[in-house]
Formats: sequence, C-alpha cells, structure tokens
Amino acid sequence: MKLPINIHDLLTARTVEWERLEFKAGWNPEAVLHTLCAFANDFHNLGGGYIILGVKENKGRPVLPPKGLPVKQIDAIQKEIVSLGYKIVPYYHPIIAPYEIDGKQILVLWASGGQTRPYKAPVSLSKGQREYAYFIRKGSVTVRAGHPDEAELMSLAATVPFDDRMNQAAGLADLDLGLIRAYLKQINSDLFTESAEMDFSRLCRQMNIVDGPDEWIKPKNVGLMFFNESPSRFFPQTQIDVVHFPQGPDADAFTEKIFKGPLHIMLQEAISYIQSMVITEKVVKYPDRPEADRFFNYPFAAIEEALCNSVYHRSYEIREPVEVRVLPDRLTIGSFPGPDRSIRDQDLREFRFLSRRYRNRRVGEFLKELEMTEGRGTGIPKILREIRKNRSPEPIFHTDDERTFFLVEFPIHPVFAETLPSTPEVTMEVTMEVTMEVGKLLNVMTGEHSRKELQEMIALKNVDYFRKAYLLSAIEAGVVEMTIPNKPKSRLQKYRLTQKGRKMKMEIDKKNRARS
Repeated sequence: MKLPINIHDLLTARTVEWERLEFKAGWNPEAVLHTLCAFANDFHNLGGGYIILGVKENKGRPVLPPKGLPVKQIDAIQKEIVSLGYKIVPYYHPIIAPYEIDGKQILVLWASGGQTRPYKAPVSLSKGQREYAYFIRKGSVTVRAGHPDEAELMSLAATVPFDDRMNQAAGLADLDLGLIRAYLKQINSDLFTESAEMDFSRLCRQMNIVDGPDEWIKPKNVGLMFFNESPSRFFPQTQIDVVHFPQGPDADAFTEKIFKGPLHIMLQEAISYIQSMVITEKVVKYPDRPEADRFFNYPFAAIEEALCNSVYHRSYEIREPVEVRVLPDRLTIGSFPGPDRSIRDQDLREFRFLSRRYRNRRVGEFLKELEMTEGRGTGIPKILREIRKNRSPEPIFHTDDERTFFLVEFPIHPVFAETLPSTPEVTMEVTMEVTMEVGKLLNVMTGEHSRKELQEMIALKNVDYFRKAYLLSAIEAGVVEMTIPNKPKSRLQKYRLTQKGRKMKMEIDKKNRARS
C-alpha cells in the first residue's frame, strides 16, 4: 500500500510542515496512540499528520538514512496499530503504508483529521488503567489538552471542514480515475504505479477522498473538487473570472475569461493566462549609465501567490467566484468570505495574518503536494518580497466589518502608470479573449495547415490535448476555421485563420515585438 504523496518530500518536510510530522526510531505503542489521537482531533484544522516509524529524530528533524524497523516485526506492528485504533473513542484508524528507504523498512501512518472529533485515548496502556484524555498538537509536540483547549476542542465537534465532508449528492462514479492518476504522476507518488491495477474504491480510500461503508461509499467534497471534470455541478460558481476593464469599471467595454474545472487545473490555467496576457515588462534606459532597469506592471509571483491563496481559503459553500479584475491602474483579486475575525484590521494594515486555523484543510493538502501553495503562513511575506523586488507599490487589503469578502489590490508599477493615458489598449482587449495555448497556435499559423502539421509546428506530442486545448479552443473562439466545415473528419481537412484570427495574430505579433 502506498500513499498519495512523495515519500522523499515527506521525509524532508518539503510539502508537509514539521508540526504535522512525528518521527520515531522504534515502536512505542503508547506514544503512537496519543499522537494518533492528537492528529485525529486536528485542533488547528491543518489536516492531521504523519507518524513515521523507523526514523530517528534529532531536534524534530529526521536522521537519514533511516534506522529502520526489523522486517519480522512489520506485520505485527501493523496489527497492533489496528488494535490501538479501537482504544480511541470513537474508533479511529490511520492509513498504514510500509516503505523501503535506503534498504531499510519503515512504516508511515497517515492520520488525517477525523470526521467525528473530539477523540480521546487512554492516558496509559498499563493494565488496570482506565483514565482517558483528549490529546492535541502544540507545535510539533503531542500534549494532553488543558481545560481551555478542551473546551475549544468540544466547540469544534460539529465543524468538520466543508472540504472534508461526504457529499451525499454524488457517487463513486463521479470521481475520475484519469484525473487521479494524472495527479499522482505529477506529484511523483509511488501510488501512481499501483493505481493502474488497483480496485478503484480502494484507491479512493487510500487517498482519503471517499467515506462510508462499501455498500454506500460516497466521495468527499475535496475529491469532487480535484477529481471531477466539472466541480461546479456540485459547488456552483467554483470558477475564476478574469475580467479586463480597459477604460475602467464604469465604461461599457470589458472582456471576460472564465476558468472552470478541477481546482488545480483551473488554477494553473488561470495563472498561465494572466502571465501571458496581463503581465508586461518595460525596460528603462538611462543616459548616464549602461545598465538598464527592468520592471513589470505587476510582479507575477505575487499575483500567483495571491490567486492560489484565494482558491485555498475561499468558501465553497458560498456561490461566488474568485474574480480577478484588470483595471487601467491596478489589479484586484476578490473572494468570499473574508479572513478570520481573529485577524484585526490593524493586522491587515500591517500585513500580519497570524491565524493558523484553515478553512479548507484538505484543499491545502493537495495544493501543497502540487507545490502551488505552502500553507505555513508564508503567503503574505512572499507577496511583499516579490513586490519590493519589482519596486512596486505595496498591496492594499480590503474587507468589511462582517468579514464577508476579501479583496487584494495591487497598484500598477509607477513606470506604467506614467504612460497610462497614451498606452494603446487594443492589444489587451483582443488577446484577453483567448487562452495562452490559442495564442501559441495563432503565432505559428501562416496559411492552411493539417492538424498533424500544426501539432508538429508547436512540438506537442499529445494528440488529445492538442485537439482540445489548441484546435477546438481556437475554433470556438472564432479565430480558426476548417477548410472543409461539412466534413470535420476528412483526411483532406485543413485549418486556417479567420478574419478575426488574422487581426488577433497581428496584435499578438505587435505585442511580442514591443516586449523584445
């Protein structure tokens, strides 16, 4: 059995923060029991954690290569872990996965946040001991909950995060094996190889994206968000709207591009689109020195981080999209609802976001595995770092007293603001209508070409991806047409630019020349 995570990244805390990892050189059932209980309680909604047996630790960090567990004890330890799960009230069982690292056997226990918290466990496994207590994580340490923590833990009993709940309106068939395997391959998980021949329901259980008995198995919301072609069927307005107002929000003219689909794919496409169609560079030369300065209208890494965070922290129970607005003098990213009430207005003004209780613990897990977000409170510092590197104005955070929304405003770089009145807007207006892929297709088209010729010109091997993302998208956008429209599957079929496509190609070429 393998886990939907890269084991080497896990051992080095590359995608999972240290406070969600516990290393144990040997087998200590009582300590494991208490940590399992703490991860199940998931006091900070971080998504539980991992216990790694057979790896010694030094000041919270693993000592590699691992010490390993005796091979003959692996099976017995796994059976004892199952037995420990029945000692927790209510019952709780982690996913157990054996691995071989540098010739040594280790066991990884994936203890995700439980559905029926709070959980309590025996204080001692000594014979005759019947005292039970609640255990939680404080930083990277498992501790017995004190009275204030216990009271707060009780208040969390009925608040399993929305993304970790079962969806009663969906079934196992709503999860897509192709999307699951593509994800596992992308994160380089050992589970990818096994998934080809594994029973589908078992695979989904191993990824913790389903719940319920075998006769009534149901997907969790997070499974539908990432591994269904159209999550918006279950969570309306799960989308990113990129809207451009070349003359400002009060004008009638605007262009809009809507991104839908699995969360990570939707996010990746929106990010690529913004990088290609919104971000521009300007070179400033000086008469008194040979070195020139390069500035971007908006620092791309800061925009990327802010957009990822909006998808991570938004509520999927609220039927409102994440909206990116491109205005003449600023770019804004808005989502619903706002930040936790524990973050004061003064904290917002001083760029201090200290809340560690996350709204979507499972969404964060998947995005961290894809290296699209870190979830360690580093988002705002990264945004500020990139803004200062580009010498852009600092961002402005907006919300209301009720924290019903959150909007990040990025003012345009002053160098671009100086030329706003005379900056031609036609390039942005035209190119905001197409994706980055369609833009690449237009760039190579000069006459009539077959599908195979176009694919070779772009140097793309995947036929299905080329048809869907490039060719069909260009036809739907009205920039490419078929030479034999009545026989789309004809062997003689070729493709050419429409009048709109030729105009758009000229604008893209013009933009490229300006950049170079």
